[in-house]
Amino acid sequence: MDFGLSEEQRLLEQTLRRWLDEQLPVARVREIAASETGADAKLWQGLAELGVLGLLVPEEHGGSGLGLLDAALAMESLARAAAPAPFLGSAVLAPVAFATAGTETQRATWLPRLASGQAQVGIALGELTGRRDDATLRVDGTRLQGRALFAIDAGAADALIVALDRDHLVLVPAGAANLTVTPLATVDRTRRFAELAFDGVGPIEWLGGPAGVAGAAARVLDAGRVALAADALGAAERALEMAVAYAKQRVQFGRPIGSFQAVKHLCAEMAAELEPARSLVWYAAYAFDHRPEEASLVAAHAKAHLAEVASWIVRTATEVYGGYGFTDEGDLHLWFKRAGLDRQLLGGPEAVRAEAAVAQGLA
Repeated sequence: MDFGLSEEQRLLEQTLRRWLDEQLPVARVREIAASETGADAKLWQGLAELGVLGLLVPEEHGGSGLGLLDAALAMESLARAAAPAPFLGSAVLAPVAFATAGTETQRATWLPRLASGQAQVGIALGELTGRRDDATLRVDGTRLQGRALFAIDAGAADALIVALDRDHLVLVPAGAANLTVTPLATVDRTRRFAELAFDGVGPIEWLGGPAGVAGAAARVLDAGRVALAADALGAAERALEMAVAYAKQRVQFGRPIGSFQAVKHLCAEMAAELEPARSLVWYAAYAFDHRPEEASLVAAHAKAHLAEVASWIVRTATEVYGGYGFTDEGDLHLWFKRAGLDRQLLGGPEAVRAEAAVAQGLA
């Protein structure tokens, strides 16, 4: 049995990486990230024209109808370029939410617009990841009350999907009355987050009706964790590439530092940690679509393991750079910060492993 990528998947990855190398040099990443919106319409439309935004959208709604593995490959490539784009919310989480719990009308309304890049949807999953203190949401009759922290890609979104618990998702227009969207600053400026405050927002538009769909929000969370694992993989891959390139050109004591055994060992150890992690991400994405009985567990393992592996790789790459690695001019910090955010978003490794243990009856 062949557990590798298909020819089509490799072509997708190669095409997207080549396009990003041409269209998104680091200088452009910095420029977009420093802007007020942190987004670029030309970049977003280019991704739509490549078909990347519609990977998880069914063909009848203008997409490619592919699986999470294809989206994970795109996520990895975007992270490798430190792309400042709301791909996670609009191209991964929202399509999964609509596919899992949306009505036919909701799917027909939103999925074609997502695939074409004409609409963006932010996602708030804080109720599923342990943030239940002052962020708790509640429904009063037909209206939504409370706060949701760290809503993903919410800043420029046309609508927001908000998880109330593992089974219930609601769809809220971004311009709804009594909704306040407050941008939140994080260590990673290539992605944007917001706090959502609901003061009687409604009437509520449910995904799947007031009774909810069993496990709908939890499935969106699983997709998000796999996607973030892929993002961390892409960030770690780029950090390793940069460290190796720097070691070849940085001269100390009359020799490139890459010729020193200690530096060779650091680079070899990073590569040795990275490759098995890649297989785990691919399998978690495959399991999401084809092994539902183990999808949640593998998604948790992938998220937790890649969080730790990527954190170690970007730190080690910074050590290869020496003091220069900590400077803004060195560029490496873009991926260091990206991996740092990936580590904590939708649950840090300790919390995710504890959650998986409880789900398996081990704690």
